[in-house]
Amino acid sequence: MTAPSPIPPRLHAFRDDALGTSDATELAQRLQKGEITSTQATEAAIARLNAASDLNGLVLNTFEDARQRAAHTRFDGFFAGVPSLIKDNIDLQGLATGHGSAAVGSKPMKQTSALAKQYLAQGFNLLGKSTLPAFGFTASTEMAHAPATRNPWHLDHSAGGSSGGSAALVAAGAVPIAHGNDGGGSIRIPAAVCGLVGLKCTRGRLVTQEAAKALPVNIISDGVLTRTVRDTANFFMEAEKYYRNPKLPPVGQVDGPGQKRLRIGLMVDSIAGEPTCAQTRQAVESTARLLSDLGHKVEIARIDLPQRFVDDFLLYWAMLAFFVSKFGRMLFPQGFEHHQLDPLTLGLARYYRQRFLKTPGMLRQLRKSQARYAEVFNQFDVMLTPVLAHTTPELGFLGAAVDFDTQLERLLRYTTFTPANNAAGSPGISLPLGQANNGLPIGIQLNGRHGDERTLLELAFELESAQPFKRLDQFHLAHTAKNGDTV
Repeated sequence: MTAPSPIPPRLHAFRDDALGTSDATELAQRLQKGEITSTQATEAAIARLNAASDLNGLVLNTFEDARQRAAHTRFDGFFAGVPSLIKDNIDLQGLATGHGSAAVGSKPMKQTSALAKQYLAQGFNLLGKSTLPAFGFTASTEMAHAPATRNPWHLDHSAGGSSGGSAALVAAGAVPIAHGNDGGGSIRIPAAVCGLVGLKCTRGRLVTQEAAKALPVNIISDGVLTRTVRDTANFFMEAEKYYRNPKLPPVGQVDGPGQKRLRIGLMVDSIAGEPTCAQTRQAVESTARLLSDLGHKVEIARIDLPQRFVDDFLLYWAMLAFFVSKFGRMLFPQGFEHHQLDPLTLGLARYYRQRFLKTPGMLRQLRKSQARYAEVFNQFDVMLTPVLAHTTPELGFLGAAVDFDTQLERLLRYTTFTPANNAAGSPGISLPLGQANNGLPIGIQLNGRHGDERTLLELAFELESAQPFKRLDQFHLAHTAKNGDTV
């Protein structure tokens, strides 16, 4: 008789308090109806964040300011009074922005960024800033100068990156929704490994970050990590009330599945031809069967990007690290110390210096990727792929102690599916529809036409209804909180 698998060390902060098991939408409705107060919601979230402190998901907290706002401010917006977090690469007046790096100084920022204003306009009560790896350059929130952010589903494993702190704390139930951004998979990857919904929106859908405006190819999109499709849909609906890009079709209100049966392309292995691991493949193929059972037409397909796309995206990524290394004192007014840069950033900067003559060709190819990527949507409405090529690694697999060449090889193998959307500017959403043998979530990715988040959200609603997403509090847990209570 086979012995049962040991229960992994998990941690969650769900409890019988003002937040309960509500998602952000339900919590906002309860606040609006007066069933709970902003102060009660804030205090519950603070208690949960403290209970989940072993996840190492917070860089700094704004608990006292949040308490004052809850007591004295009338919140406006769809998510009025809902506790949330913002990633520590977004500027907020009076707070430091560390970008996940010991090289960046801690002087408070003088202004709140345009993106933060759009985020906070929805009524969130901000309780702090969440962790990311140095400058968001890797797919695991592991820092050379600070403890790694841990995955609440299995504390010895990665929470993904670069929006790992937000993902870990939303999955653990500390807050129902948190900010993230995505320059190569940094919303979708942590969503996939932490069992969340993560939509990387179309380029220009939200207010463009100040730093992104200067990029020769803007690969960065902002968004949220959530536990339900409706929270993500409502966030983007409300964001359009603050700013709507006239060059894109509106997302509008999406509150359930669409009626149209879709043509869905299935791609399980990467454009580089490397095979996906067996457990991930099984999760994606199971989703394909579910979609077929729901009446959609699913066929094998491939995204038409050249093999050199991987090399071009890597060189672009390395170029950004070179800019940080070379021009850090200009880029970071809060202070910058080059000697504090982490090994990966330094390694990427060296990589670029050795190949910088390829820059013009690389930029030409990346700029062509939107048209090339779009070709598959002449035949299909949606593409179904993995988010990641293999299941979630243990902490250390992508850690700062790993030599640069090994870490680069591992990163390219692991994150092969997500960067295409960033270069092309197209939307992609991660949904928690699979589970590995060790209990960790496996995310699947739906990719859509430029500007067509609406179809992705409608399909996500349908999948969520057909196969409800699991929450951490639905499992027996082996972790004990600091106060001795099982959480």
